[in-house]
Amino acid sequence: MRHNAAMTFQDHFSAHAGEYAAHRPTYPDELFVFLAEMTPARELAWDVGAGSGQAAVALARFFDRVVATDASAEQITQAKNHAGVEYRVAPAERSPLADGAVDLVTVAQALHWFDREPFFTEARRVLKPGGALAAWCYGLHRVTPEVDAVIGYLYDEVLAGFWPAERALVDGGYATIEFPLERLETPEFEMAHQWTLVELMAYISTWSAAKRYETAHGKSASALIIKELCTAWGNAERSRQVTWPLYLHARRKK
Repeated sequence: MRHNAAMTFQDHFSAHAGEYAAHRPTYPDELFVFLAEMTPARELAWDVGAGSGQAAVALARFFDRVVATDASAEQITQAKNHAGVEYRVAPAERSPLADGAVDLVTVAQALHWFDREPFFTEARRVLKPGGALAAWCYGLHRVTPEVDAVIGYLYDEVLAGFWPAERALVDGGYATIEFPLERLETPEFEMAHQWTLVELMAYISTWSAAKRYETAHGKSASALIIKELCTAWGNAERSRQVTWPLYLHARRKK
């Protein structure tokens, strides 16, 4: 039975859309080169659950037109302006696009929030024959073994009861999601940034579990590990490489 998407939409980020837009890591250029090469034409891409528009703006370098949708009006308000991107507020399960109009459908770090069966039906409807669907997520970052141990304690222990249930799909790299259409082979990608400790902490503050913990306890969860984290990091002004594994799933409509 098809669910009412408007009723099931769970908004974990609108109240902090500005922070989310400012402090999230960016995707590698090689990812978008690969995505563009998957499609027989590059007329129209639909970026679903677009959030702050990070993926949509990157896609605009390769496609004549990008329509980026998100169920959250606040996220769309914070999205990056770009001449090649048209932003619209719409649920993933009901797009404003015509049948067979889209060359590429992308979902960046958002598929776990969707009502997936009706979304996949919608993706099949709007895709052209030969068009592609690509969805990806990224897991917990890595820095050094010492830093990772402290962050792992925060992630697994302190915030254990505050992660939405959907987060388990991300932790599993979307491996348990049953995707429709013909499977395409994909290379391995990772995200990497040189960040200071301050930048890392700003990113952690955008975690949905961190926000829920703060609401419940009236204080930041990061305060519980900041001393140990500073010791593990060393000089707080020193930049370190932060990496995230990126899990890409791609399918083609015949």
